[in-house]
Amino acid sequence: MRALVKYGLNDGDVELRDVPAPELQPGTVLVRARAVGVCGSDIHMWRNGQSWDVALPVTLGHETAGVIAAVADDVTGWAVGDRVVCETAASICGVCALCRTGRYNLCPHREGYGATRDGAFGELLRAEPRVLHRIPDAVTFEQAAMTEPFAVAYNALVERASVTPGDLVVIQGAGAIGALSLLMARLRGAGTTVVLGTPVDEHRLAKLRELGADYTLDITQEDPATLIASLGDGFGADLVVDATGVSVALKQGLELVRPFGSIAKVGWGPQPLGFSLDPLVAKAVTLYGSFSHTWTTWERVLSLFATGALDTSAVLGGVYELADWEAAFEHMESGRNIKSVMVMPD
Repeated sequence: MRALVKYGLNDGDVELRDVPAPELQPGTVLVRARAVGVCGSDIHMWRNGQSWDVALPVTLGHETAGVIAAVADDVTGWAVGDRVVCETAASICGVCALCRTGRYNLCPHREGYGATRDGAFGELLRAEPRVLHRIPDAVTFEQAAMTEPFAVAYNALVERASVTPGDLVVIQGAGAIGALSLLMARLRGAGTTVVLGTPVDEHRLAKLRELGADYTLDITQEDPATLIASLGDGFGADLVVDATGVSVALKQGLELVRPFGSIAKVGWGPQPLGFSLDPLVAKAVTLYGSFSHTWTTWERVLSLFATGALDTSAVLGGVYELADWEAAFEHMESGRNIKSVMVMPD
């Protein structure tokens, strides 16, 4: 089958290849991917800027919506033709304390699609039934392919650092997770929202203003601290969401957050910290690491899609064929799209 494969550890070491199709194994199903979202992590892996383990060669893609194509004899409750989305934890141990307490997203033996297990930028994906969720009838494959990034934002702003109605929320980063964090903050009743970006985000910041951001700033042109000090009681943001890919964003977050406020760190940053964390102590700030998601997160997001409470079309910039993967990636990297989705061949 044709698949988009990361094959090396150099910038650009990604290409379409013919690879063996996954085989059905006991306790699994095969999912024929119909739509797969492009994640910022896919861009990082294309540019070899990832800060996580990668098994090479590996088929990319982990934001998967499709149709079950085959079901092992020992699998019940699922049938060929079922419309499904797949969680990203392709493999977990199932027996450690984290798995047993429902935090399997943090399992030390976890293998993720598109990084340490072959992902969905191809024709077929092998999956265990525990990662499957049914797509509501009113939700398209292209919409469903955005469940995973919305689940990331849901985890960060609902399950980890909760937003209280009326809060001042500052979001660092105008990419997909930053945009979805904005939508989630507004859904949770944030009083004022501020999104910070850089020159590459000019188009995305304009789109986020349309989506309800009260303020958007290019941090290379304006000092966000001045704006934040002018809002509310002047003490700073109740919540800062770090949706960037650079470690130094935490330094800015510590400057912008109010005493006894919170920071939700979602973005990965491979760079070592070169600044003091004393403000974290001095302000008694709560720092939440937010990684991945669990079954409940996905079910909640899908229900919000089905009711229309979350509108995926607001951030979907383009739909591309697999053969046009470079355009899908580049249009996200350049800031033209907040989100790209690739549709797979039938």
